[in-house]
Order: sequence, then structure tokens, then C-alpha cells
Amino acid sequence: MRDILYPPVIGLAKTAFKVLDLKFQLTGTEHVPRSGGAVLALNHISYVDFVIGGFGAQPSKRLVRFMAKEVLFRNRYSGPLMRGMHHIPVDRGAGAGSYREALRYLKEGEIVGVFPEATISRSFELKEFKSGTIRMAAAAGVPVIPMVLWGTQRMMTKDHPRDFSRHQRVSITVGEPITVTRADDATEATEHLHKTMSGLLDTTIRDYHEQPPGAWWLPASYGGGAPTPEEAERLDQEELRRRAERPKN
Repeated sequence: MRDILYPPVIGLAKTAFKVLDLKFQLTGTEHVPRSGGAVLALNHISYVDFVIGGFGAQPSKRLVRFMAKEVLFRNRYSGPLMRGMHHIPVDRGAGAGSYREALRYLKEGEIVGVFPEATISRSFELKEFKSGTIRMAAAAGVPVIPMVLWGTQRMMTKDHPRDFSRHQRVSITVGEPITVTRADDATEATEHLHKTMSGLLDTTIRDYHEQPPGAWWLPASYGGGAPTPEEAERLDQEELRRRAERPKN
């Protein structure tokens, strides 16, 4: 796939990382294959996870085609960038087309990035996974590469002001490829992926340079002030209800 826009965007992002003096802890990035199709499965804790997740594939010199909300492709600012970098728009009301496009990319040897939780986790722990990640990989005959991000929530996430102050730390942990086939039970394979990424997330949090008690960006189960998964679910439902009540244009 010909990429004119993606490389300079990566260059700008790397420049921004240097200006912000972001401190990266990269672990297991050798598991991102240097060639061939793969589904990159990431946890979702921040609005900048697309950028940071793509950076985690850079040691293997790979570009990631992310599946993202269709509204981003209609935005006057982000739309040209998303289309130019060949990301995949997801219309939740008509997801079959997005699925077919992702399969085509995978069979052409691309890496497709997905967030199995489908939305940002307010608790910063893993939410329930959708099975589409596993089904897609099985249908395309490619592995699933689990990736965990940590620290990105401190920069830009739900319910908190943006903070792009300098010297922040971000961890990227990549697990070993997971092979799935059409013969595998999608529910069981999804549970296995969830368990694998939960383990990676636990290790990544514990290895992070700080865990201040009560910190808003630290999960409640680690002594932080983030909502519990149950509280986060209630907040998610309230958000959905507010969206539904908005007048349609």
C-alpha cells in the first residue's frame, strides 16, 4: 500500500515526543512481525492511544491501520489525516463494510489495530472484550498481537483535563503472538486474549515508575482513585443516556 502521508505524520509525532521529552518504556516490541498481516489488539485508556500504539510498532518498521470511529473521518481536521494514512472507518450501525475492509488489509499483509473494548475504560482496567478481534484474525489467517499501553491516560482521557506537560512516562508492552483458527471457539479465544492482556497490564502497572496512593490515573484495585469497574460502567451508561437525549440535527 502506497503511503505518502503516513511517514511524515510519524516524523511529526516523533518530534512532538522529543519536545515533550516523553520517556518510553518499550517491552516485547520484537513480537510485532516485520512482515505479513496481523491484528494488533490494544487496551484503550486514552484519546492518544492511536498515536502511541502506532509508535509501539515502529521498532519493527511497521505501519498500523487502525479501526476507528467513522466520525473521525468526517471531521474537517482529522478526516484527511485518517483517510490519508489508510485507517479504517467503523460505522457501528453498518459494521460489515468495515470488517470486510479490515480483512482485505490483513490479507494484503497489513497490520490492523483494534481496541477490543470498543471504548475508553474509565477504570483503566480492561473492560469486556468484543469477539470481533478474534473472528477477524481467524478469518484472515493471521495472528493476534496483544499490546498494552500505560501512562497515556495521564495525557488525555475521559473526565479529566488534558495534560501534555513535559517529562511524562509511557509504557508499551507487547506480548507473544496468539494463533487462532476458524476451528477455535471465538468466545474462549476472546477470554484467553482478555486474560493474556490482563496479565500484561498488571505487569506493566507494577513496573511503572510510580504508583502514588489515591492518584486519579491509578486503578482502584491498585490503591488509586480511578472509578472501580462497576462505577465506570455506571458512568458509561450515563454518558450513553445523555447522548441518546441529545436532539438530532
